[in-house]
Amino acid sequence: MKQGTSLDMTSGSVTGKLLRLAWPVMAAHLLQTLYNLADAFWLGKLGRQSLVAPTISMNVVFIAMALGMGLGSAGTTLVSQYRGAGRDDLARRAGGQTFLILSVIGVVLGVLGLFFAPAIIRLLNTPTDSITETQTYLTWILAGLPLMFPFFVYQGISTGLGNTMGPLQVSLVTVVLNAVLDPLLIFGVGPIPALGVTGAAAATVFCHGLASVIGTVRLFRGQSGFRLTKATLRPEARTISRLLSIGLPISLGQAGTSLGFTVLLGIVNSFGSAVTAAFGVGNRIIHLALVPAMGLSQANAAAVGQCLGAGLPGRAGRSTLRALVVIGLILLPITVPMFFLGDSISGLFVNDPAVMEVGRTMFRITTPSVYAFGFVTVLFGSFQGSGFTLPVMVLNMARLWVMRIPLAYFLAFHTSMGKDGLWWAMFVSNVLTALAGGVWFATGTWKRKSPEILASSTLASEGALE
Repeated sequence: MKQGTSLDMTSGSVTGKLLRLAWPVMAAHLLQTLYNLADAFWLGKLGRQSLVAPTISMNVVFIAMALGMGLGSAGTTLVSQYRGAGRDDLARRAGGQTFLILSVIGVVLGVLGLFFAPAIIRLLNTPTDSITETQTYLTWILAGLPLMFPFFVYQGISTGLGNTMGPLQVSLVTVVLNAVLDPLLIFGVGPIPALGVTGAAAATVFCHGLASVIGTVRLFRGQSGFRLTKATLRPEARTISRLLSIGLPISLGQAGTSLGFTVLLGIVNSFGSAVTAAFGVGNRIIHLALVPAMGLSQANAAAVGQCLGAGLPGRAGRSTLRALVVIGLILLPITVPMFFLGDSISGLFVNDPAVMEVGRTMFRITTPSVYAFGFVTVLFGSFQGSGFTLPVMVLNMARLWVMRIPLAYFLAFHTSMGKDGLWWAMFVSNVLTALAGGVWFATGTWKRKSPEILASSTLASEGALE
């Protein structure tokens, strides 16, 4: 199976190449979302108590995964900038160091997760009728973290090279496999016992591990003139420092967001399992709606990185503006049905009147803000591609900790809104974050010459890694 070819984003049609790079990322995100929805769909058939398990676990696990995804994004940044500057030797070095540090971090987080899973369940005010299943599911997923992280490396490097088809192929294989394994392991067939929540978690861990194996093999076999070797894996302090300076703000912003969602989930849980189940369905559908924005964001990050590396800031700016226009057109037909059909959407997962009623109100209030947040998601790609990732951290952290959590607590417990205050807090925080991101982007600070490229002449004297 061919991996696809890399795209040079520094010349040719801006919109055409952006869309060619973006659609496989969109499809991969869509497949990953369907991957998560499969657990929710099948576990929902066991009852709302089982659906609570992946709902709570998803936010906890994403705190750990944020570090992997952030540093994987740093790999995208350096690889794309060095590729744009014509320094493939430095791109290989950046890729090798990304693989090294993420492999170590994945093992450490997996071990810590095994020890702290029970305490996390208690801290989250998990509904009593869902504690046992949630702890089982969370323990499995946290233990499987080391099997997930190598795929983040493969995905980040491939995107930086302008090849998004390879990660899509891997995602397609694992999503199809997960769709087969989920019902088999959850409900049991023939000699296969019904494992319930444990079966869903085991299927997820296995498929993530398979994706990482395929990605790792491809990185060491090579693509588009890029191949990792043992030499690229030798620790190199300067490159690791650059990766951390770019990736940690992204990781902290994403981890802060996930931790914020986890704290918010504790507030949601206080309203009972019906609200928790509706909230879980809502989060998944909102994530699905934002898949095009995530795809355009990553494609734009690669385009901005290559263009800035090649000394073309004007083209980098045009890439962002075209991506904003495209996302506005795509999100409109997606969000309109969400606004009007929230109860029906919730009912697809949990055929419970209480859950459907909560879902109707939640989607009606939050959907317009989802449309707004799609624009700032695209802008995050510009910041990432330039290596100026501070705005990503600040905006993500402020959205949850400065706005959403305090507002949700106040509106839910100190006004007559009750649980509806949760949805209005989501609306306000998303809209204000989108406005702040637009203002920050307009300052143009992200277009400054990347320090990674300025330093390339110094690194060149150290010699290329083969």
